[in-house]
Amino acid sequence: MGALLFNVTTAALMVLMLNGGLALVGQDTVARRRVPRAAVGLTGIALAGVVTQLCWSGAMDAFDSDPAESGWWRVVTSVFMQNGGLLGGAWNIATLAVVAALAEWFWGGPLMVGLFAAGILLPEHIDALFGQTGGSTDPRNFAGSSGATYFLAATLAAALLLRGGERKNMLLAIGAPVLGLAMWFAQDNGHGMVTAYGFVLGLLAHSLAGRLIHPDRDLRQPPRTTMASLAGLVGRRPRQAD
Repeated sequence: MGALLFNVTTAALMVLMLNGGLALVGQDTVARRRVPRAAVGLTGIALAGVVTQLCWSGAMDAFDSDPAESGWWRVVTSVFMQNGGLLGGAWNIATLAVVAALAEWFWGGPLMVGLFAAGILLPEHIDALFGQTGGSTDPRNFAGSSGATYFLAATLAAALLLRGGERKNMLLAIGAPVLGLAMWFAQDNGHGMVTAYGFVLGLLAHSLAGRLIHPDRDLRQPPRTTMASLAGLVGRRPRQAD
């Protein structure tokens, strides 16, 4: 029962932040936006990690973040290894793809990648700063992309709060860190704590780089290839010869 509640609350937090991200960029504008290339690249790396695991039995031992093993690269490569089984891995990659796309449309590609990298690197340093001597608050259990994804999604919640607007959007925005902290204290659920970390960094990023953020550029200057046109190309059936 405890494991089920853990999974349900973890999924609910992500759904809340996805709704917040859609409210931030405008759900009705998605079809008119450019293909998020940085998000596609990030998702491609995650898929390549899964393929590597399937093709090489030693991939997890070589790239996970087992503290008993040496290797400076492990803190990064472990994010692109998945150890949650078929459903867990599929959930991690699907949410990474959607969150990264929403974040790229709002923050822009370079800042989105930078915030995702912060979600990989910052938790262990924040733990050390506050004297966390046990396991990291990062939910990564030696491997997994969920921690960095929840961190990135929380930056969108922070931006939604600062942008103001409808009461419903404000509730979505503030609900992310509130639910996250409740999950941390009630369940020791690291997804909740990294959500709080990401929310704080999102507030700082928006405050410091607000003038450099242009989430409506695709709406003012429509790109040649939009999400709608790409969907049309994928869905188009080849003509059959008479």
